[in-house]
Amino acid sequence: MVTVILGAQWGDEGKGKLSDILCQKAQVCARAAGGHNAGHSVVANGVSYDFHLLPSGLINPNCTNLIGSGVVFNADAFFKELATLEEKGLKHVREQLLVSDRAHVNLELHARVDGLEEAELAGNKIGTTGRGIGPSYATKAGRNGIRLHEIFDQEKFETKLRNLYAGYKKRFGDLLQYDVEAEIARFREYRKELGKYVVDAVEFMEDAQKSGRDILIEGANALMLDIDYGTYPYVTSSNTGIGGVITGLALDHRNLKEVIGVVKAYTTRVGGGPFKTEDLGPDGEKLQQVGREWGVSTGRKRRCGWLDLVVLKYSNKVNHYTSWNITKLDILDTFPTIKVAVAYKDPATGEEINYFPADLDYLDTLEVVYKELEGWQTPTTAAKTFADLPPQAQAYVKFIEEFTGVPVKWIGTGPARDDMIFL
Repeated sequence: MVTVILGAQWGDEGKGKLSDILCQKAQVCARAAGGHNAGHSVVANGVSYDFHLLPSGLINPNCTNLIGSGVVFNADAFFKELATLEEKGLKHVREQLLVSDRAHVNLELHARVDGLEEAELAGNKIGTTGRGIGPSYATKAGRNGIRLHEIFDQEKFETKLRNLYAGYKKRFGDLLQYDVEAEIARFREYRKELGKYVVDAVEFMEDAQKSGRDILIEGANALMLDIDYGTYPYVTSSNTGIGGVITGLALDHRNLKEVIGVVKAYTTRVGGGPFKTEDLGPDGEKLQQVGREWGVSTGRKRRCGWLDLVVLKYSNKVNHYTSWNITKLDILDTFPTIKVAVAYKDPATGEEINYFPADLDYLDTLEVVYKELEGWQTPTTAAKTFADLPPQAQAYVKFIEEFTGVPVKWIGTGPARDDMIFL
């Protein structure tokens, strides 16, 4: 059966820890979409591991890990991340890793174009990671991208890469600082090593599902960054929700056992775009500092604010979660009062809006309706059961459950693997 872990907000919810816990018994762990712009931090056995392109199931030596067809694959990041994991003691990783031959290749060329396209936007920057994810998906959709299996046809690969470069050169001229021959030379080296990892992922996943293997899918990014359902255009370039999981891995939807939505006990986002509950005052600064809110993949500081239950209800309407994993509850331990958004209000009419609108200009005009809850002002990190939590923390969790209609199954109370309450 298949368990899916998805980000329910704007990413950085802490999906990595639950992935790590569930991967301990999983036989297959897979990534469905995104690229090396993702970032999972996992602390296991006193060692901190950062995952970007690679699935975090690599911590388990008995788990096969797959980079799926919907991912954009960066060869340089792939080999560097493998080497880093080996240096930290994971000697088995090269034997437990597969990559779909249908995945599209993310090139240095894409990263250079990414920076130029962001510069063109000037004051309307999306806030990308600059790693070429958007241009990679753009060439994929434009049907002039390069798929992983094409790397092994040297003449075809090099012709397609030179043609792609020529097209971008016409657009950007001398602004595009890029050496196509240097990238070609790198791939002549990558080609020697990549072959042993590449697999027909459709056949692999069909066999894994029919044989009843325990499959865990770890989502990258989050629903509010989905290309169709996120705060467009301030989104990533892939389908980050349940739809992207099914198509990115050729999953049989009838095999879905659980779809777990991971939600931070407050809200953060990176880059531009709307964030209705952002707190630009001392509370937001405190959340950022106490929560150590800067990116694993980029180092960028995250914007911080209160939990938005309008967003969570919307996220659930798209992904249909079977349960929530609330993370970083302990970051709220010292707040005397905790606010949650329960609706938006149109100041022109006084009407309360209980849905998340597509029109960002309209969204910008709306005010936030908050409910204030009493803080607990005592440490929760040592809590091992729900009953161990202070009554106010229990009330906070129950309020989220009741408002969203989704049960809370997991509560994170610290960075370590053991800092997790299972309900």
